[in-house]
Amino acid sequence: MSSDKFLRSKDLKRLDRELESLISRDGLDRKTQDEVFDKSTLHTLEKLISDRIIDIIDFPISTGKEGNVFRAVTPQKKLVAVKIYRINTATFKHISEYIIGDPRFKSVHKSKRDIIFAWTQKEFKNLQRLQKIGVLAPKPIHYLKNVLVMSYIGSKKEAAPLMKDVILPNPKEVFNTLIKFISKMYNDADLVHGDFSAFNILIHRKRPYLIDLGQGVLIEHYNALEYLKRDIHNIVNFFNKYKIKADEEAIFQDITNK
Repeated sequence: MSSDKFLRSKDLKRLDRELESLISRDGLDRKTQDEVFDKSTLHTLEKLISDRIIDIIDFPISTGKEGNVFRAVTPQKKLVAVKIYRINTATFKHISEYIIGDPRFKSVHKSKRDIIFAWTQKEFKNLQRLQKIGVLAPKPIHYLKNVLVMSYIGSKKEAAPLMKDVILPNPKEVFNTLIKFISKMYNDADLVHGDFSAFNILIHRKRPYLIDLGQGVLIEHYNALEYLKRDIHNIVNFFNKYKIKADEEAIFQDITNK
């Protein structure tokens, strides 16, 4: 059973142990682990390997209610991130509000599987928009069904940490960059993140990178302005601990009136 066609059994066993350890640390149950590598997802990963998008799955980076992120290696020995959205989960009940109203996904059926596949495609397309306007985020590489492949942010030793988990040496600079990102997304990409927070921002080499773009909506979405206000509030509120004060309404007006 060659690695260019199938995930090697030893790799799956190692991943199983590492994922179990990660899940245990995060307080999640064993059922979460079993949902990650269901039969459909294994077939999808096999397809990505046979198409030489990835070679092996390396180790888990993070776990979440909707999906998990792993570090992987390409046939060219380049590190990438692989995000796997779980299909057999009930935590996607809220996502319809981010799909409905997006003209890119008018034809999406309402089955859970179709919605999750659309969510994966949506994150890929949103990352493409960020790449075009120069907002720091993982580079989208490929997607298939419920699996998204993107560039890896971090060192060879470990993935970049979330902003919530670090003490910023340059908080004012990061704050200004993030407000600029929100503005560029809105004005240059017609996009609102929708869940802009310290939980969805990586810090790598003192610079912020945006992640988790699946819920991002176009500005024509019926709730886009409310999401924009929430995104601004989340960032302003987070940087209060660094004694950085900002007027949320003034930022909102400045962004939307450009």
